[in-house]
Amino acid sequence: MESAEKNLVSLGIELPQPPAPGGTYIPAKRVGAMLYLSGVVSTGPDGIITGMAGVDRTVEDGYAAARACALTQLAVIRRELGSLDRVAEVVSVNGYVNAAPGFGDAPEVINGCSDLLVKVFGEAGRHVRAALGMSALPRNALVEVQMSVRVRES
Repeated sequence: MESAEKNLVSLGIELPQPPAPGGTYIPAKRVGAMLYLSGVVSTGPDGIITGMAGVDRTVEDGYAAARACALTQLAVIRRELGSLDRVAEVVSVNGYVNAAPGFGDAPEVINGCSDLLVKVFGEAGRHVRAALGMSALPRNALVEVQMSVRVRES
C-alpha cells in the first residue's frame, strides 16, 4: 500500500492551512467509514484564485486552480484524520468551474484535482466525478471542489 504522506514529500508538496468555514456548515463530516468534505474554493498564496474560464482565464489557469482546491482538501483531510494515510480511497469529486456560457472544457479543468489525487494516493485516488461549468462561484472563485473519501479501518 502506497503512503500518501510519503508521496507528498517525494512530490515536494507542502499543504496549505485548512480554511475555516465561511458560513453555517462544517468543513468535513464523518459518517461510518465515509468522510464527506464541504466544497472549497481555489486559493493560493495571494488569496482566492478568481476569474471566469473562457473570459479572463484559460483551461491551464483552471487546471492550476483545481489542483489548488485538491491541496486544500488534502489539508482538511489531514486535519480531520491526522494523516492522509488513513484514506482508503477517494470515492467522489464534484468540480465546479466559474465559466463563460458555452465553455465546454470543465472536465479538463477539473483534471487538475483528479491528477493530483492519483499522484498522492495512487490507484486509491481514482474516483467518480462530475465536472460542471457554473455561471458564478462564491467570491468569484475560478474553481470549487467538493469530495468524499473512504476512511481505512483502524
